[in-house]
Amino acid sequence: MSTPVILITGAAGGLGSAIAKRFSQSHWRVAATDIDKDNLHGLNAQVPLEFSATADLRSATNCRELIAAALVATGRLDAVVNAAGVWRRGPVQHFSEEDFDLIMGVNLKAAFYMSQAAIPHLKDSRGCIVNIAGSTGQQAHRGSAAYCASKAALVMLSKTLALELAEFGVRVNTVSPGDIATPMLDYQAERYGKGNPNGYKRELLNLYPQGREARFLRPEEVAELVWYLCQPAAEAITGADLAIDFGLSAGK
Repeated sequence: MSTPVILITGAAGGLGSAIAKRFSQSHWRVAATDIDKDNLHGLNAQVPLEFSATADLRSATNCRELIAAALVATGRLDAVVNAAGVWRRGPVQHFSEEDFDLIMGVNLKAAFYMSQAAIPHLKDSRGCIVNIAGSTGQQAHRGSAAYCASKAALVMLSKTLALELAEFGVRVNTVSPGDIATPMLDYQAERYGKGNPNGYKRELLNLYPQGREARFLRPEEVAELVWYLCQPAAEAITGADLAIDFGLSAGK
């Protein structure tokens, strides 16, 4: 049997790179895409990538071309992880159309089009899709309407895909992390921390039930769950939205 292939979007980011490393360690062949050419090149220096390409995945055509190129390079496709994501916040009244379109384009449209293009090949391999949503897709947060909407829609997209593809042996699940210690969280704290990024992060941690013991997730912890969902042992898991958030989404 040929060595399985995983295609990861947002692969040069903090979480995407951790997922790439986890699968590479388990001897999967890794195909990677990201909009950031420099960071993608840096990932290629750490992980032996079978295929890598920069692409704007908000275009259905770009997604089809990316999948086709990855298939030429690897010969098969066993899993797709849609880890690309962007964060913008602000009250609905003042939220810009540009930011709304960016969030929906990267967080939702890209996952839709990538999944759409990958489906025929995943049917051949009886493979799987894992979409990265978040606790913001499970509960509302003031000032984050567009982001919450994109992640909630991603969860429903995953569930619908799971129903449509079950008869073909293709599984689709969502992983919903809490806050992860990545450059994206640093960017969020710098942009919205009003000059006090550490204070912004402390406010986030205050939301967790662990109190003083609260900490942010490590990317490797989320990557481990993604890896498990792509294994034969997870055959019974499809259509699920799996929280990994220290209980943040359990309630208050």
